[in-house]
Amino acid sequence: MTNAPSAALKPRKERNVWYTSVVTGMASYLDSAAIVSSGIAFVLYEQGGRVTTNQIGILSAALTLGIAVGAAVGGRLGDRFGRRPVFSVTMALIVAGAALLVFAPGFPLLLVGTAIVGLATGADLPVSIATISEAATDANRGKLVGFSQILWLAGIGGALIFGNRVGNLGDLGGQIMFAHIGIVALIVLVLRQTIPESEVWLTARDERAHHVHTERAERAQLKFLFKKPYLVPFVALLIFYPLVNLGANTGGQFGTFLWVETAKSTVQFATTIGLVMLGLGVVLGLVFLRVVDTKLRMAFFYVGLVAYILSTVVPALLGVTVATLIVWQLLSQVGSAFAFEAIMKVWTQESFPTLLRSSAQGTIICVARVVAAALALVTPALANGGPKALFWALTAFTVVGMAAAVWGFRHGTRNEFDIEDQIVDTAGSPA
Repeated sequence: MTNAPSAALKPRKERNVWYTSVVTGMASYLDSAAIVSSGIAFVLYEQGGRVTTNQIGILSAALTLGIAVGAAVGGRLGDRFGRRPVFSVTMALIVAGAALLVFAPGFPLLLVGTAIVGLATGADLPVSIATISEAATDANRGKLVGFSQILWLAGIGGALIFGNRVGNLGDLGGQIMFAHIGIVALIVLVLRQTIPESEVWLTARDERAHHVHTERAERAQLKFLFKKPYLVPFVALLIFYPLVNLGANTGGQFGTFLWVETAKSTVQFATTIGLVMLGLGVVLGLVFLRVVDTKLRMAFFYVGLVAYILSTVVPALLGVTVATLIVWQLLSQVGSAFAFEAIMKVWTQESFPTLLRSSAQGTIICVARVVAAALALVTPALANGGPKALFWALTAFTVVGMAAAVWGFRHGTRNEFDIEDQIVDTAGSPA
């Protein structure tokens, strides 16, 4: 056996790790900003005559599908060719796609721009999170990965602020919102050129090239996701995240619809409550950062689990009113902080070896987006036909998803960062 000239896996200085986490974690900012901005900007374009109502639906579907496909493809490319090439190309594509969304005169080019932005943001997500986790240590990995969720909330806030300021400018307002995405992506592209390739990924590549049979070098094919010890966490996450995401996606896409059409409130009141809850989400997200790398991780997960389930049970039992929608959003913020996307990202990074890490997460994100898009097709009909039934369905989905997470992670996580340098035989079993 030939020894590989592996890169020394020395912990980076805390300041450098945080810099890496913020710059690469901006993928989450751009993801949420693109989704929220498109929902507002396309309406402004409709008012200006660039698109029709039906075309807005097509554009929204293209963005969702693009993110789904991009996550699966980008995750695999990041494992095969490295984190750095992928997260540079994706930022360049977001800049190009945003430019099309600003200057396109009509629907055809808007559709192309939307598809490019969706594919690029989706592809960037799993690779950026893998980069963060591989730059960290066991003492701060959860905190650094979880911080990407704060950036995701910041993206929503940024889009809402722009929407509030330019919402009366028609076409120009929509152009400003998409320009915001392009400018941020351009800045991130420049900053990412200062971030080197993941040392962990380089080590895995070198070991594989020199036939050093470590776990991280040998377990690079997708088939290993369906074998022990990865099968249980992979299946658990494939059930947990897509199903629990349905409640969050319904709130994001159809929250205003439920406030106005069902609870008979106003857009202004719904927006105000949304901003208050966004602030609460940031505070709870900071609490998550304090506990995720401690023994309290699972205790807080169970608190979030209960809160998330109760969030949809209340309107299911009592009906959809202003009061029950406030309770829904309040409890779902608690659930989201401790038992949703942030913990999914941490579990995914810890559960899979280097050359499968972003592939696994990309697949999970892809499935979640496709499932959410499927439910979105029938959500307005469910809400009009009987909103209690909608919330009972969301409750059932959440219970199943949370049960999968408990099944997969009740005994903690098998941390691949601690064991993937073990020597294995050529069949992939410990030597």
